Amino acid sequence: RTAESDEEDAENDEAAGDDEDEDEEEEESHAYGNDVAKRERARLKEMEKLKKQKIQEMLDKQNAAIDADMNNKGKGRLKYLLQQTEIFAHFAKGDQSASQKKAKGRGRHASKMTEEEEDEEYLKEEEAGTANTRLVTQPSCIQGKMRDYQLAGLNWLIRLYENGINGILADEMGLGKTLQTISLLGYLHEFRGITGPHMVVAPKSTLGNWMNEIKRFCPVLRAVKFLGNPEERSHIRENQLVAGKFDVCVTSFEMAIKEKGTLRRFSWRYIIIDEAHRIKNENSLLSKTMRLYKTNYRLLITGTPLQNNLHELWSLLNFLLPEIFSSAETFDEWFQISGDNDQQEVVQQLHKVLRPFLLRRLKSDVEKGLPPKKETILKVGMSQMQKQYYRALLQKDLEVVNAGGERKRLLNVAMQLRKCCNHPYLFQGAEPGPPYTTGEHLITNSGKMVLLDKLLPKLKERGSRVLIFSQMTRLLDILEDYLMFRGHQYCRIDGNTGGEDRDASIEAFNEPGSEKFVFLLSTRAGGLGINLATADIVILYDSDWNPQ
Repeated sequence: RTAESDEEDAENDEAAGDDEDEDEEEEESHAYGNDVAKRERARLKEMEKLKKQKIQEMLDKQNAAIDADMNNKGKGRLKYLLQQTEIFAHFAKGDQSASQKKAKGRGRHASKMTEEEEDEEYLKEEEAGTANTRLVTQPSCIQGKMRDYQLAGLNWLIRLYENGINGILADEMGLGKTLQTISLLGYLHEFRGITGPHMVVAPKSTLGNWMNEIKRFCPVLRAVKFLGNPEERSHIRENQLVAGKFDVCVTSFEMAIKEKGTLRRFSWRYIIIDEAHRIKNENSLLSKTMRLYKTNYRLLITGTPLQNNLHELWSLLNFLLPEIFSSAETFDEWFQISGDNDQQEVVQQLHKVLRPFLLRRLKSDVEKGLPPKKETILKVGMSQMQKQYYRALLQKDLEVVNAGGERKRLLNVAMQLRKCCNHPYLFQGAEPGPPYTTGEHLITNSGKMVLLDKLLPKLKERGSRVLIFSQMTRLLDILEDYLMFRGHQYCRIDGNTGGEDRDASIEAFNEPGSEKFVFLLSTRAGGLGINLATADIVILYDSDWNPQ
C-alpha cells in the first residue's frame, strides 16, 4: 500500500503541475489579449485624432482662402458703387467719401481722372480679368433650359459677384428665383472652380423644395439638409457637414439660430436667405444671428416688394453693406423731405439707392406669351345664421365700437366679425349636435361655402386644380369636412404639418396624373416658397390684413 500511495501522490503532483501550467498559459493569453485590445484602442484613438486634425486643417485652409477672397473683393466694392450712382458718396467713409462729396454737382466733370488715366485704368482692369463676364449660354452643369430673362438674371448675379456686391433678387413669384440662384452656384463651380461652401437659409417648409431643385437643376452640387432632432443633427454634423464633403448646406431659420455654434465654424462663400423679408427688423434674433456668420457674399431672395419704409430699407441695406450703411441716423437724415408733395422725390431716391443691389421683374414684363393673371373679387351675402351672429356681436360690443375703445379690444371685435363672415361654426356651440354630422347644413349656413360649393364642380369639370388659402386653421378643418362630404380628393398644409408630411403632400399634388383636386393651405405656413405650379386657380377664402 505504501508503494501505491507514493505512486498516487506522484500522479497528483504531476496533475497539479499541469493545472498550474494551464493557468499560467491562460493568464499569459489573457494578458496578451488585453495588450492587443489596448494597442488597438490606442491605434483607433490616434486615427480618430488624425482624422479630426485633417478635417480641421482642411477647414482652416478653406476658411483662410475664403477670408482672403473676401478682403480682395472688399477693395473694389466702394469704387463700383460710386460708379453706379453718386448717392453712395453720402454714406461712404474716409477720404474717398469726402472727395466724392466735393465733386457733387459737377456733372460729367465730377471725375478727377483725365481721359488718359481713365483709359489706363480700364486696361488694367481688363488685364486683371475684372471686366464683367456675360454668359450667352447657360452653364453646362445646369440641367433643363433656362429662359432668356433667367439667363439675364444669372448675368446680373455674376456681375454682383465680380464686383464683391451683395444683392436682393426680388423677381415676382413664379419667375424662377430658385433656379437663377442655383445657376449662380453652378457657374461658380464650373467656371471659377469654387465648390463652396454655401449656405441656404429658408423657411422649414421650403427645404425639401430647395433640395429637390438642386438635385434636378444642378446635380453636380453636393447638398446637405441640416435639420432634424438632436440625434439626427449630430449624425449630419459628424458625417456630412464636414469640410470638403459638401458644397451647399440647406437649413431653416430655426436651425441657423439653434445651431450657430456648428455653422459658425465655416467661412461661407455665399449665404443665401430665402423669403428674406424675415430679416427686415434688425433687432430680431434671426437678423442678429445671421450677421454673426462670416461670408464672402450675401444674397437675399424675396418675392415680396419692399415697402417704402425707410427704416426697414436701411436694415436690409445695412445687412447687405454694413461698412457703408452703418448709421441709421445718417440714412434717415439724408431722406428727410420737407412738405407733403415731395413723396415722389423720396421714392426716386430709394430707387437710386437700390439700383445696384435689387433686381425685380414682373411676369407681365418678361413672360409676354403668358395670359395676364386675372384677379376676381366675388361678393357674397351672409346666411341667416351668420346675420344673427353678426348682429349679436355688434350689439354686444357696441359701446367699444362707438367709443373707439382700446386697440386690443377693437381688434378682438374685428376678429370675431371675420370669423362670423367665414363660417359661424367657428364659434363654440354654433354647430348643431351632438351628435355632430357632416351634411348640407355645413354649406347652407355660410354664404362663402354656398359659393364655393357652386365654384368647385365647374372648376373640376374644366380640368382646373385649386389652392384654397385661409388664415384660420379651424376653418381648414371645416373645409376638410366639406371636401370629404363632396368626395373631392385633397392635400393639406398648415403650421402643424411636419416637414416630411409637407414634402409628401407637395409631391403627391404635383406628380403627373395626380388625382388631388384641392390643396388646403394656411396663409402663414403655405404662403412661403412652396412650389405648386401644377395648380391654375387660387381661392383666398379670407384675405390677410396685409395683401402682400
